[in-house]
Amino acid sequence: MTEAVEYDVVVLGAGPTGENVADRTRAAGMSTAVVESELVGGECSYWACMPSKALLRPVITRADARRVAGVRSAVQGRLDAPEVLAHRDDYASHWKDGGQVRWLESTGARLYRGQGRLHGPRKVVVSGPENEHHVLIARHAVAVCTGSRAVLPDLPGVAGAKAWTSREATSAQSVPGRLVVVGGGVVGTEMATAWQALGSQVTMLVRGKGLLPRMEPFVGELVADALTEAGARVRTDVSVAAVQRDGGGGPVTVVLDDGELIDADEILFATGRAPRTEDIGLETVGIDPGSWLRVDDSCRVEGSEWLYAVGDVNRRALLTHQGKYQARIAGAAIAARAQHVPLLETDRWGAHAATADHDAVPQVVFTDPEAAAVGRSLAEAEATGRRVRAVDYDLGSVAGAGLFVDDYRGRARMVVDLDREIVLGATFVGPGVGELLHSATIAVAGEVPINRLWHAVPSYPTISEVWLRLLETYRD
Repeated sequence: MTEAVEYDVVVLGAGPTGENVADRTRAAGMSTAVVESELVGGECSYWACMPSKALLRPVITRADARRVAGVRSAVQGRLDAPEVLAHRDDYASHWKDGGQVRWLESTGARLYRGQGRLHGPRKVVVSGPENEHHVLIARHAVAVCTGSRAVLPDLPGVAGAKAWTSREATSAQSVPGRLVVVGGGVVGTEMATAWQALGSQVTMLVRGKGLLPRMEPFVGELVADALTEAGARVRTDVSVAAVQRDGGGGPVTVVLDDGELIDADEILFATGRAPRTEDIGLETVGIDPGSWLRVDDSCRVEGSEWLYAVGDVNRRALLTHQGKYQARIAGAAIAARAQHVPLLETDRWGAHAATADHDAVPQVVFTDPEAAAVGRSLAEAEATGRRVRAVDYDLGSVAGAGLFVDDYRGRARMVVDLDREIVLGATFVGPGVGELLHSATIAVAGEVPINRLWHAVPSYPTISEVWLRLLETYRD
């Protein structure tokens, strides 16, 4: 029988979230084991954030340059698709994780390769390569950081059609002539932007009324307009009924619910994600396999004293930076409980509460134009029953925006709590707005009073001067 090895903490999953839990518990002096069944670095490093942004960066750079006098004539040619794909491969480390393994081991954590499964409280069995087995006992905590996976819809023909998910869309080695993108969320809009610019004829099929429905409505409208101008077809209020592809090769035919047929070379479904918890032994601790894990603000699973769920698996905010944020909170909480240090549970913004998941989640969508938002939208703020006001401003009227690109098109919105006079949320859409977001995040997370924001003077002439314009509009 395999001898059990004890650690203070056992982490399932070595993506950015799991890596950061391990880093924080090791920094607190706790022995830590990390179990990974695929590549150390996780989805973000190889099939999501890094490769997708490597695909999008030349797209956005060319688009911006084409809007600047004196430069536009020099950048009218096509993108060098093979060079872009090669650059993407570099940023995905050619799907090898040696560098990430070295970093993880430098923290002092022990890496176990294989599938980790719970076998009752505080016990993890790792089924490794070549039938190796390891039994790990966690003295204080097991942290589930296994992330999420893309879900294909249960439609006729999908199973045999070799449809793309986000993984195939970010790692494809050639440009499809015709690409159908099903879904109008972040993955759908970003991948439509990238592959249209790289040479695909893109058709977007969106079941709802518009793109990026979790953001303010004007964001999706501007992104849809830009995609259409770039040559993509954006169709809303349509649903896919079936997919046809003979033998999983050759062209694919998409059947809409009204019987219309659309032919393409590839189809991407960007329609949802599910937690990767179906094969980690949750049933041995009384939890349904495949379920999202409900947690408190320290990321401890409800009803448990030792089980934590950090990152996508708890469904609080499916974003890499939020998973890393939760990891810092959870790592601190695990260490505090192990050392019998009182948790700062009464402090909403203390070291042991992931309050930003409720009130200050930032996100950038790297489309053309970019979209960026933090905190609550107007509709979300109104739904809480607060007295709120939306303050809007045309970003193209800001001097710095006009200098950034000619004929700048964009918009900013600030949502204000009228009783407390603080910013509950902010949204920007337009070229280069991703770099505006952190100032907004500080204002929201810091609950900075409007009167104090008047003293945060934006430099002239930058796009950040929109903050002054928003405050002036609010005052008037």
